[in-house]
Amino acid sequence: MSRTEHPAPLIGIPVRLSDGDAPDADHRIGEANRIFDDVVDLIRAAGAEPVLVRPHSDESPLDAQLAGLRGFVVPGGGDVDPALYGADPAHPALYDVNPAQDELDAAVIRYALEHRRPLLGICRGMQLLNIIRGGSLHIDLAPSSVEHDAAPGEEWGVHEVELSAGTALAEVFHRDRMPVATGHHQAIDRVGDGLQVSARADDGCVEAVEAVADPQAFGPAAWTVGVQWHPEAFEADPELRLPLFSALLTQVQAQQRAEPRS
Repeated sequence: MSRTEHPAPLIGIPVRLSDGDAPDADHRIGEANRIFDDVVDLIRAAGAEPVLVRPHSDESPLDAQLAGLRGFVVPGGGDVDPALYGADPAHPALYDVNPAQDELDAAVIRYALEHRRPLLGICRGMQLLNIIRGGSLHIDLAPSSVEHDAAPGEEWGVHEVELSAGTALAEVFHRDRMPVATGHHQAIDRVGDGLQVSARADDGCVEAVEAVADPQAFGPAAWTVGVQWHPEAFEADPELRLPLFSALLTQVQAQQRAEPRS
């Protein structure tokens, strides 16, 4: 390695905490745990080094784990606690509400925002980003002309999304429309502060958001993108799996080049 080269940037990804092998576990928990490995693989494929972020402990304080990480990916999983956005905690459609997972993922997102580190949120990760910014969710999507969840016996659904011109997301994919792999029963309702919608499904459902400005507490915005779909899935166009992870790495490398050298 030459003096001007940087080692592979370290990208933090919070681990999944729910046990998908428990006898009464919802099948979606096991699926989320499995696709976590696909996300880790895509971070490596983009040229970065994934670092698993675990809950705070005396032996491994969370701040110490996060220090030195250059970017973050917050992946999918179960439903965010509706108490965090003022919704009904007893709604019958909820599954795998895990306060420990909310706490870990939220800590990672807040660290990324406060330290202006590039951030990619996937499905639940996007939803929690929106909640942290003061937004809310549809706790369960009503029947729609677009099928957002997988059909019975299928792992994913596939539908088209429309990308907003001039957004960071449109710059990543260089297209107006594209197919995405989908599997969710919740979605963004009220968009959080400092976020703009950068993609929608044909029924109007918010499919992606990105930071255009940070609230005053966070200062200038870093590259922050959230997508409702699952880029790690193989069901949509395989060429659309890697670009978001490559874009995250590009932003990390740009930050590194801009930093003064010691």
